[in-house]
Parts: sequence; structure tokens; C-alpha cells
Amino acid sequence: MTVLERRYDFVLLFDVRDGNPNGDPDAGNMPRVDAVSGHGIVTDVSLKRKIRNYVGLAKTEEPPYDIYVKEHGVLEALHRKAYLATGSGAVLDDKKEGKRTGGEAVAKARAWMCQNFYDVRTFGAVMSTGVNCGQVRGPAQLTFGRSIEPITSLEYAITRMAVATQKEADDQGGDNRTMGRKSTVPYGLYRSHGFVSAFLAKQTGFSEDDLELLWQALTAMFDHDRSAARGEMATRGLYVFEHDSALGNAPAYALFDRLTVNRADGSTDAARGFGDYDVRFDGQSVAIGAAISAKTGVTMRRLA
Repeated sequence: MTVLERRYDFVLLFDVRDGNPNGDPDAGNMPRVDAVSGHGIVTDVSLKRKIRNYVGLAKTEEPPYDIYVKEHGVLEALHRKAYLATGSGAVLDDKKEGKRTGGEAVAKARAWMCQNFYDVRTFGAVMSTGVNCGQVRGPAQLTFGRSIEPITSLEYAITRMAVATQKEADDQGGDNRTMGRKSTVPYGLYRSHGFVSAFLAKQTGFSEDDLELLWQALTAMFDHDRSAARGEMATRGLYVFEHDSALGNAPAYALFDRLTVNRADGSTDAARGFGDYDVRFDGQSVAIGAAISAKTGVTMRRLA
């Protein structure tokens, strides 16, 4: 396992067509929108969920690529497993187990969690609920995805030609149709920024192999996250800035600002596809697989 020794920053471009990329449960599951600007929002939590799901599929949720935060998971049960695996099972008999905040047992359990769970050593985790496994700051972090332009959020009435129970059928007098609503974005291109710290990677054991798996997940995660509600979603660009050192050779914002996304023909009509946009770095288009010098000590590679 090769330890990560360099800093990375990256830009992720992804789009949605006729789907809801990230519904807001506080707004009737409508697509998330910046109330002031009208730009669409996809949370970092949503993006991390897709990465976790991809890694779980690709690695069959087996250590060292098991997933800590997953559907129907019971986190405290995993904390207990860590104590038993590290020979600290006796601590579990302590009535104050949930209040323990330090000590050798916690350190061993935290290290075990990092070794066995990909998302813990990648994104970090707060594992102090119940049986205490401490806290981990993850080396890889993502920002919210924000659409390049304001989005249009549409809502449609839909019909189900069945009811759930016989009582509903009797109450409706034989008309078994039920009505519902479905929200979509006709088209939206979103941009998210990400960061990978070599210093935090050393603390969690995040390796070069783990980093390669992260790039794979960001490239292909939408291909394994299909649903009728999400319509068509796809990664449209993954631009990775690799620094020659752990500290880095340029501010992330200075690199990100040089990657521009504009309308291809200067049109002000509503965008309805990725072809309506033009993505350039320093005014030049970058082919998938290409690598260019972004600055002394920084190489930019387009992976998708």
C-alpha cells in the first residue's frame, strides 16, 4: 500500500436531464435550489452517498473496502465489533462505555475502523455515539454541486392505476386510480470542487490505491445509481490538479478559476444538453486522458 504524498484538488462536472438530482425533503422533495440566485444545488452528502454505493458494488463491501454509512446500518454495532477485534472487549462491560472519550482502547478502535472501512479513511467520521471509536478527519472532501446556470424546476401530476389496500378500493367505489406528483429538472449542468490532503491521508491510511478508486467512483458512480426519479445523470468532466508536494504549489481557488464553463454559442436560450456548453482550461479545450502543466509543480489531468 503506497502512502499518499501529494496534494490533489479537483473539479467534477455532472449533469441531469429530466430528473431530480437531489430532492429537498423540506420542500416536498422538489430539486434543491438557491432561493436567491435560482441555481440548482446537490449536497456533498448526496455525492458521497453515490461514491459509497459505487465502492460497495465494486468491492462487495468487504474489508478493507467495507462501507460504514450504508442503508439500514447500525453504527454502534460496528463500534462494538471494532472493540472486540482489537482485544478491548472488556471495555464494553463498563457502564460508562458511551462516555469514554480517550484512551488506548479508543485509539485502537479508531485505527481498526480506518483499516476496514473505505468511507471512514476517505471522508472521515464521527464515531463517538454509543461505544466510542473517536473521530476521524477524512482526507477527501467535496463541496456542494452548484448548477452553472439557474435551473427550471418542473412538477408533473402522475397516476397510479392501483391502490394499496382493499379499503382504499372500497372507499373510491372501484376507481383504483391514485394521483401523485413528480419533480424534474429539464436540464442542468452542475459543478463541484474537491480536495485531497496528503497529511490527513497519512492519519487515516488513505493510499494511492484508495485515491484511484475514488477517481473511478467519481467517473462511473451515476451509471450505477439509476432510478426513474433521477432521469439521466452522468459525469461530464473530472479535472484533477496534482501537486508535486504535500503542501501544494498553488491555491486551489486559483486553479479552479482557470477552468471555465460557458455557453458554447453565447446563446441565452435554455440549455437542454451538455453540447450547449464549452469547457476550457486557460482558454483551451482538454481531451479526456490529457495532462498539461497548470503551473510549476502542478499538473492538470482530465480523467473523464
